[in-house]
Amino acid sequence: MSRIAFSPARTRLPALAAALLIAAGATGAAAAAGNGQEGGAGHRPREAAALTGTAKLYRPAGDDITFSFDAHLAAKDTMDPEAAYGTFSFRHVFPDGTSGWAKAKVDCLVTGGKVAVVTGVVTDSDTPFKGKRVGVTVHDQGTHDRLGYSWVGRDAGNQQLPKCVSSAPFEKVKEGSGDFTVLPWQPIYEQPKG
Repeated sequence: MSRIAFSPARTRLPALAAALLIAAGATGAAAAAGNGQEGGAGHRPREAAALTGTAKLYRPAGDDITFSFDAHLAAKDTMDPEAAYGTFSFRHVFPDGTSGWAKAKVDCLVTGGKVAVVTGVVTDSDTPFKGKRVGVTVHDQGTHDRLGYSWVGRDAGNQQLPKCVSSAPFEKVKEGSGDFTVLPWQPIYEQPKG
């Protein structure tokens, strides 16, 4: 009967080295995949929430409607969505060539999963919305994003919209026109004491 000669120390050393490499890789991957609230040396913390991108809405009648977002909530403001900053804008060109546009300064951003609600006060516009708060909701579904806005209904021009409020995302984004990206908000809740 032949015996295979091997040294237990030679076998254990490569196995230990492999285990250490796997553990180091797993630890690094876990840190990179974490909630990002803490940054390591040279790394900035992940922002608390964001809504970015530009796309056109689908309208079979030929309307050209574009929404653009650059809204952010810094990591240091994780528990204060009203500390959000940035802008969003929209432009609607009707089939007859008439148009309306507006640009708003963000005053609240809340995201959950792939849905974002952003509100802001219109700072510049050729519509009656100038100086008023409006809200927009985006559902980030890749190439099939959806969008909704607060100015629906007969009294849209008279509404007094609170921060962080909008409607369901009832509009479809025109295929191939762009893409919205939602960074999910991850609130940090205090643990009960005792």
